[in-house]
Amino acid sequence: MKNARWLGVTWLSAGFLFLYLPIIVLIVFSFNSSREDMIWERFSTVWYQALANDSEILAGFLLSLKIAILTATSSVILGCFTAFVLHKYARFRGRGLFQAMVNAPLVMPEVIIGLSLLLLMVALQKSVGVPERGLITIWIGHSLLGMAYATVVIEARLREMNKSLEEAAMDLGCKPHQVFFLVTLPNITQSLGSAWLLTFTLSLDDVVLSAFLSGPGATTMPLVIFSRARLGLDPRVNAVAALTILVVSLAVVFSTLYRARAERLRRFAEQHNE
Repeated sequence: MKNARWLGVTWLSAGFLFLYLPIIVLIVFSFNSSREDMIWERFSTVWYQALANDSEILAGFLLSLKIAILTATSSVILGCFTAFVLHKYARFRGRGLFQAMVNAPLVMPEVIIGLSLLLLMVALQKSVGVPERGLITIWIGHSLLGMAYATVVIEARLREMNKSLEEAAMDLGCKPHQVFFLVTLPNITQSLGSAWLLTFTLSLDDVVLSAFLSGPGATTMPLVIFSRARLGLDPRVNAVAALTILVVSLAVVFSTLYRARAERLRRFAEQHNE
């Protein structure tokens, strides 16, 4: 028994080391004064200072941030209504096809999605003149993928939700739209937040769809990093990655604390009602 536990701890530690050691090394060497990778000279913030003057990376980061916020918001809205329809209406004509189309982006290679969207955008631009490839087209592509992930997360929470709450609201005279906004939404806020963070992260680091749907003057941060990596590793890229990891880690920590607090309040309310 003791040997099995020791073996499990060893494998778990090795797995975490495999996942997070490269990230730790990247963060450490972002403070290296040398341009040569894996050759430590001395601690320095010179690459962070250089990053502040790098207009290309800063512009790419701002564009990626705008697209990620728009994508996360639109994905959660569309995913919420999609999940509600799939959960509430178990049987309607075309449900199987509808669900298959919603889940298709989850299993389809991003290269195929990007190519098909590119052909669609080019055809639309030739016929009606819009949209030009840039922020709007990248947003549409990311929302298509993000909506599928958001639907899965939100639908899972709807399945766990106590149906008696909605039935009680209906018995008290609430109309269907009032039940949705006053009862259903407050009970799935945690899943909405999780879906928002998930789709935000997916959009922020997407390369394939952005490469197909970007246009002149609309280069996202992952595309800038990818193009520079092909020419040789730039220490400023390490600084960008370290800052991104910091922002994402803080978002995850605050989200976890918020969900834990909301769960405690929910359990307290349920115990109080009982």
